[in-house]
Amino acid sequence: MNGFLTWWGAVWDVWHTPIRIIAIITGAVIARSLLLLSVRRVVRGVIAGMNGKAAVASGLVANARVVQRSRTLGSVLSNFFTWTVVLVALSSVLSELGVAVGALVAGAGILGAALGFGAQSLVRDLISGIFIVFEDQYGVGDSVDLGQATGVVESVGLRVTQVRDVSGVLWYVRNGEVVRVGNQSQGWSRVVLDIPIDYSAPVEKAREVILKAALSISVDKTFTKELMGEPEIWGIELLSGEQVVLRLVQQVGPSHADEVARELRARIKTALDKNKIALATTKTPIHVEVSGKTVK
Repeated sequence: MNGFLTWWGAVWDVWHTPIRIIAIITGAVIARSLLLLSVRRVVRGVIAGMNGKAAVASGLVANARVVQRSRTLGSVLSNFFTWTVVLVALSSVLSELGVAVGALVAGAGILGAALGFGAQSLVRDLISGIFIVFEDQYGVGDSVDLGQATGVVESVGLRVTQVRDVSGVLWYVRNGEVVRVGNQSQGWSRVVLDIPIDYSAPVEKAREVILKAALSISVDKTFTKELMGEPEIWGIELLSGEQVVLRLVQQVGPSHADEVARELRARIKTALDKNKIALATTKTPIHVEVSGKTVK
């Protein structure tokens, strides 16, 4: 035992700095792994709880929002813990190497104040990102309209939000540039269809045919879970000498408006054709007089 202590004392006198650095790096790696594991376990626990039978009564929409927000917060916390551990480990390693960390911090503060005027947009992005996450304005998987980009949110960071549009283009939107958010995935959406029929077509019959076609989708198992309530015809939205526009609305679950709208259009078109109800045309007849006779 005494021989080992003597040997270790000699090794420590020569290699104490590298040993401390290795210990700091090892401790940082272990600490980061434990923190990220804790975050993942919490997120998995929340998701499992929302998917459990006991959570069904609270509503599927609310559960989905909690799951999406948990994943977003988990991503943000993982990045925060990673950078915190890295900065602490780096400062400790520099201190072991004899670098005056305090002087570096003071110098960095002065430099930061000097660069602050030029980094105002970065600070605004970070602050906006914090409020976006904690106010739950949108999360991963939401269908949103951010003004600059419209599509599905794939990642929410403190500085940048990634949105994939319908064409597959991935947009990187700075959080500080998000002035307004249109979120189609919170609560419910609504399909609004304006159906123009010919002015001479029987309006009441057209209403019955359109409503019957819209109701037929509710018995289709493919769309049953996506519908909320029954379709309604609010009435005549537009009236002119060429057309009568009837407005049909159907409340649906979040992010399902597009597919339901496509199916409704197809069924309404088929029903109108079957009942020989003509849709309005944008063609404008021109009457020309030829040899004293009016020709259309």
